[in-house]
Amino acid sequence: MCLRLLFATLSAGCSADPFYASIILFVGRAWDAITDPTVGFLVSRSPWTRIGRMMPWIVISTPLAVLTYFLIWYVPPFEDSKVIWYLFFYCLFQSLQTCFHVPYSALTMFISSEQKERDSATAYRMTIEVLGTVLGTAIQGQIVGMANAPCIPGPGEILADMSNSSSGLNGTDHVISLEHTRAAYMIASGVISLIYVLCAIVLFFGVREQKESSRPKSEPLSFFQGIKLVMGHGPYAKLVMVFLFTSLAFMLLEGNFALFCSYTLGFRNDFQNILLVIMLSATLTTPFWQWFLTKFGKKTAVYVGTLSVVPFIILVVCVKSNLIVTYIVSFAAGVSVAAAFLLPWSMLPDVVDDFRVQNHEANGHEALFYSFYVFFTKFASGVSLGISTLSLDFAGYISRGCSQPAEVDITLKVLVSAAPILLIMIGLAILYTYPINEDKRQSNRKLLQKQRDEADSETDSTELSNMI
Repeated sequence: MCLRLLFATLSAGCSADPFYASIILFVGRAWDAITDPTVGFLVSRSPWTRIGRMMPWIVISTPLAVLTYFLIWYVPPFEDSKVIWYLFFYCLFQSLQTCFHVPYSALTMFISSEQKERDSATAYRMTIEVLGTVLGTAIQGQIVGMANAPCIPGPGEILADMSNSSSGLNGTDHVISLEHTRAAYMIASGVISLIYVLCAIVLFFGVREQKESSRPKSEPLSFFQGIKLVMGHGPYAKLVMVFLFTSLAFMLLEGNFALFCSYTLGFRNDFQNILLVIMLSATLTTPFWQWFLTKFGKKTAVYVGTLSVVPFIILVVCVKSNLIVTYIVSFAAGVSVAAAFLLPWSMLPDVVDDFRVQNHEANGHEALFYSFYVFFTKFASGVSLGISTLSLDFAGYISRGCSQPAEVDITLKVLVSAAPILLIMIGLAILYTYPINEDKRQSNRKLLQKQRDEADSETDSTELSNMI
């Protein structure tokens, strides 16, 4: 969501060309390719402190991330270096966000050693994350929506307007509207920054890490040794690919659904409500998927949850424009969004457990697994934006146009239906080869418990010998 809003802010800056916005976003994605595994590597080597090993990263990065986030939306008073301004603060924000997100995600492995408790924590975390997205979407949509710049008529619409009115277009009104849009983005960013800080405070006072004193970290690995160790674990590599393809599918659907509703379906004034329906549906159904995975297993839940959206996204492009059908499809999309984002995150601790069983001498590398997961989430978002931007530009998309060419309608149908379905099928085909089923999970749980008991016994024996 932040990527598309940055695009809008650059447009609100009047002089910024969409090409430069694309460059900024591309460089930001490339920068993420470096920062995500780097932060994961540094976090894995962090020493234990009085407040934990993950928490110092969260505490330090939060105020800096909030400041840079606010500056992303600020339109500087100069023109020549405006692109450099946005590029610098966008890359800095991405780095600070990584310093927060990687340890925050990895906390799941440090709040409990029990699989059920970690699954419950993951479900709770994803529910709150989706709820936060709903809140951010509502705030951003309501504040910015009240100060949206007017759409730009096409040549035919201008001629028709001039034939009906001698007043034509009022350039002053357009400038005023852009100024209002800039102010609205600043207000919205300030409110969201405040929510960011409040959530970080709740996290700091509400979560405690558990230190596994009986399992000391193994000898520090070099950066490339850590990457090779993590990516060389087969189940993890397969799960990452599943996550990448399914995330890309749903990001294409979500990222283009607003344009699809506005131009192809003609619901320009309803798309904010439609997006809220998607997010609310995802929030409400996340606990259902948590129950479903405990009842039927995680792989089954992924298949059922991800495939459930396919009939509805076929329906929305085949049936004539209908607002009720659109809301039904939006609700169904939200149900699948909850499954697509909860379940891969819920499966990640199982992969880490499997890695521990197979490499019982290699401890303390959990953050590396989560850092690559975070990276591929951002990578899917960047690829989704790149595919959408290039496809729509090739089709002749008119930025903020009141209407679009017929080619844009066809492109939007592909981006919200055919492309996501293809990506979903690829992801689920890879999932078929994923080796960790429920039996394997339970076997790993027992083996890890045995390893912990043996480690505790050795620790007690050592302490007793030292006393004697």
